[in-house]
Amino acid sequence: MRAAPTILHLDMDAFFAQAEQASKPSLRGKAVVVGGIGPRGVVATASYEARVFGVHSAMPTAQARRLAPHAAYLTPRGGFYRSISEQVMGLLGQLSPLVEPLSLDEAFVDLEAGGAASDSASARLVGVRLRREIRAVTGLTGSVGLAGSKMLAKIASEQAKPDGLVLIEPGTERALLGPMSVRTLPGVGPATGDHLRRAGIATVDEIVEAGEDELVRLLGKAHGHGVYAMALARDDRPVVAEREAKSVSVEDTYDVDIHDRTRIGLEVQRLAERCVRRLRRAGLSGRTIVLKVRRYDFSTLTRSETLRGPTDDVAVVREAAARLLDSVDTTGGVRLLGVGVSGLADYTQEDLFAQAAEAADAARVAEAAETPPQNAGGGEGTGEDRPPGPERAALVERRWYPGHDVRHAAYGPGWVQGSGLGRVTVRFETPYSGPGRVRTFRVDDPDLEPAEPLPLVPAPSGGGGAAVDRTHA
Repeated sequence: MRAAPTILHLDMDAFFAQAEQASKPSLRGKAVVVGGIGPRGVVATASYEARVFGVHSAMPTAQARRLAPHAAYLTPRGGFYRSISEQVMGLLGQLSPLVEPLSLDEAFVDLEAGGAASDSASARLVGVRLRREIRAVTGLTGSVGLAGSKMLAKIASEQAKPDGLVLIEPGTERALLGPMSVRTLPGVGPATGDHLRRAGIATVDEIVEAGEDELVRLLGKAHGHGVYAMALARDDRPVVAEREAKSVSVEDTYDVDIHDRTRIGLEVQRLAERCVRRLRRAGLSGRTIVLKVRRYDFSTLTRSETLRGPTDDVAVVREAAARLLDSVDTTGGVRLLGVGVSGLADYTQEDLFAQAAEAADAARVAEAAETPPQNAGGGEGTGEDRPPGPERAALVERRWYPGHDVRHAAYGPGWVQGSGLGRVTVRFETPYSGPGRVRTFRVDDPDLEPAEPLPLVPAPSGGGGAAVDRTHA
């Protein structure tokens, strides 16, 4: 552990929900829940207003609806959150070359490695300035923890929530940790916590009192030594700039079990295309294709196929996933499907045979239609190179998801409040307006189109992005 609090932990406050409130003036100060909105959905993030009612992340959405029936339930906008995350991570990168992202909304920063801070006073100034810059650039708030180790910096940021800063002064770490629950320590999850509680150990002080030998007896050699060291505030883990991804995957849970084999096949193709888009955004390729199927009785099957070399070709991944599906019995119906790619690499060895076959298929289709193929053998992995047909039309049918952005030819930008029975309800407002009016349209209204999210902070009239003051603490 360091002698100065030069490890910073940033955690954005209720990130997804806060971004939705900032984007939608009518939801500011109200309970907002972001996640899967169907009967099998799970809460991704709940606003602080929703947490008052007991709603929290990883809770089934059905349970959340019982606790907070009047909250706004919104479908996540992944691309929108990623764009904000990139802005935040960019600010962290200006502080140090050692930034360790843990998720879209959370990261460690080694301030000493970047020369940004060397003692408590300079570290606090950096934290104050960072919080101000995040608000100026994104319009959102984040909480900052500063300490001499990663464990304590994360504890400090949790204490700072929401929208605060806590610095743990050197020499005060043991006194701070002592009365805290054992669950505060990294590596002590629900099962380990219950095991320690049954042994009469509920706080960090009680771990220290029990002694290292007792911890080893209860938890095993490696785990016991590690937990005891953390209880003594010993944490020398470095901030690691690159966290190597082991796999890239996507999955969907369905509100109603899917029984139709053709529909299941089309869903697997769609998931394969989404997985490849994630691979390409990360500049990666992979050689092992994995299919995950959770059946009607909650049994989960996985099937995998390893290719001759890594690929990011959508046709190759689609075809491999289809082959894997052929080996799975889906007679009783499926409730979840997923496609993933592992064995990742930062280069691509194309499957020339698959490319040649796809090009030949496209040529045959073009010849039959007496028109040249469109995007033959390429595109962005979205299947545009395939001929249109009822199956493809079913995949691209417009769906209106609660919380997603739209634009109407007459009324301008807005967001979907809900849809059903052939109708879609839209509230027309922007991040810069007051609460807007609500109107209802047919789901096939030609004047209503999906739209890209508006930035939360408008660029100044002179251009060049949001201004950030870097001269004062």
